[in-house]
Amino acid sequence: MTQTTDWLKVESIELEAQGVAHNAEGKVVFIDGALPGEIVKAQISRRKNNWEQGQLTEIRKESPLRVTPGCPHFGLHAGACGGCKMQHLQAGAQVAVKQRVVEDQLWHLGKVKPEVLLRPIEGPTWGYRYRARFSVRYVQKKGVVLIGFHERKSRYVADMQVCKVVPQVVSDLLMPLRELISRMAERDRLPQIELAMGDEVIALVLRHLNPLPAGDIALLRAFAEQHGVQWWLQPKGPDTVKLLDEGGPQLAYRLPEFGVTMPFKPTDFTQVNPHINAALVGRALRLLAVQKDDRVIDWFCGLGNFTLPLATQAREVLGIEGSETLVQRSRENAAANGLAHKTSFVARNLFDMTPELLALDGTADRWLIDPPREGAFALAKAVADIAQDPSLAPGWVAPKRIVYVSCNPATLARDAGLLVNVAGYRCTAASAVNMFPHTAHVESIAVFDR
Repeated sequence: MTQTTDWLKVESIELEAQGVAHNAEGKVVFIDGALPGEIVKAQISRRKNNWEQGQLTEIRKESPLRVTPGCPHFGLHAGACGGCKMQHLQAGAQVAVKQRVVEDQLWHLGKVKPEVLLRPIEGPTWGYRYRARFSVRYVQKKGVVLIGFHERKSRYVADMQVCKVVPQVVSDLLMPLRELISRMAERDRLPQIELAMGDEVIALVLRHLNPLPAGDIALLRAFAEQHGVQWWLQPKGPDTVKLLDEGGPQLAYRLPEFGVTMPFKPTDFTQVNPHINAALVGRALRLLAVQKDDRVIDWFCGLGNFTLPLATQAREVLGIEGSETLVQRSRENAAANGLAHKTSFVARNLFDMTPELLALDGTADRWLIDPPREGAFALAKAVADIAQDPSLAPGWVAPKRIVYVSCNPATLARDAGLLVNVAGYRCTAASAVNMFPHTAHVESIAVFDR
């Protein structure tokens, strides 16, 4: 049974963008939609021994940082889109929250305090999202097609008519796409459309559970011609993705600062926000301070997003990635950019790293680490183990500087704890990276020196 609280003073905001207060009994109350400094009431929906969780129902004192959300589908109402969590908080304050999260996680989880907190990396707050995975649902009872993110608190697809975090040209496609799918014979067997934008191409990947009949293919081609998009079809897993019609411009993005162009397939991992990615690559390389005679290792190199820019500055760059397919794609990208002579790539399971395996890749002057959400624990532990017992890798020398790009502040903090408290590094700088404005997602960058 739910119950409305008395007036509560919101003290802070936590990682999932919930306001944090304490009730009269001293119990923590998490309040969806509330902001620090506000005095509010909340409808409690969950109770545990030492905390409660609820939703904002009334505000007596409003935060000066509260703003009108930019999207009509954002909010706490039934059917609200769950793609964003912070549109009610002023954009600069969102970044401050994320900077504090990075600082707090490093200290509380890793017992690491950066010597310098760098200014967060920021960019456009609307129309920034060049990648998105939209769910598709044909609602037979209503005879309508829904395309969008899931609702805030359910698995249903939100009834989205616009989306403010994707480019306007993509937002304008949502309703035409709904009309297109409604006309297709296989409309109830098309669960997903994935967006992947390059500098010149809007690619749409259509997941289809059955083979598409000729009539549906004709509809897709007509839509592509009318709206200037490129259709890819995905009958099964990501490795089955195939371009509907060959020809046309290639899906790619540029990093102008380094004269690099990165071709990619729509299911490859690339950063959601190209504006922030370009700024992040630039900052990472400036922080790494590569010298022309340096050998650099780029761990979790993917398609070469950092490897190729590094190769424009270093003597030699080794890119290491878990997927043999991605390693091959990295080699192709290096060759296409005239950097094959300065790069090499190897496939290795980086979640099963040991001191012995680490020594196989040789000594490097500097490292760039850009892992997935799971972090780089095995890699950091191998460095720490060698620091404690050099006989595990005779002759191996740890890099002078490491730049670590993270998409999960908790795993960054865990790995930083090993690097600083066991392996003898100092965390000389860190900052948040606002890759996903209006969401609770926190990315960061940290520098380690020895």
